[in-house]
Amino acid sequence: MADLLSDDEIRNRTPDGWEREGDEIVRTFEFDDYLRGVAFAAEVAEISEEEFHHPEIRIGYEEVEIRFTSHEAGGITDDDVHMAELVNDVR
Repeated sequence: MADLLSDDEIRNRTPDGWEREGDEIVRTFEFDDYLRGVAFAAEVAEISEEEFHHPEIRIGYEEVEIRFTSHEAGGITDDDVHMAELVNDVR
C-alpha cells in the first residue's frame, strides 16, 4: 500500500490546475462541447486501466471533473499525483 503524502508534500507536488479537496485532488476540464468531454473522459479511463488507479469522473455538458484519492491508504498518495500528471498530459 502507498504511503499518504503529508500536507506539505500535497501542497508542493499537486500538479498545475489541480486543487486539494479534503482527501482528494480535483480538477475540472472545460470543453467546447459534450462529445469532446466524453472523448477526454474515455482517454482518462484507458490510462487509469493501464495504471490500475481509477478516478471518479463526472461528465457535464461542457466540463469533466476528475477526482483522485487512494481509498486503501485513506487519502492522497504518490499514485494520485502521478495520475494527475498523466491526465494533464492528455489535455
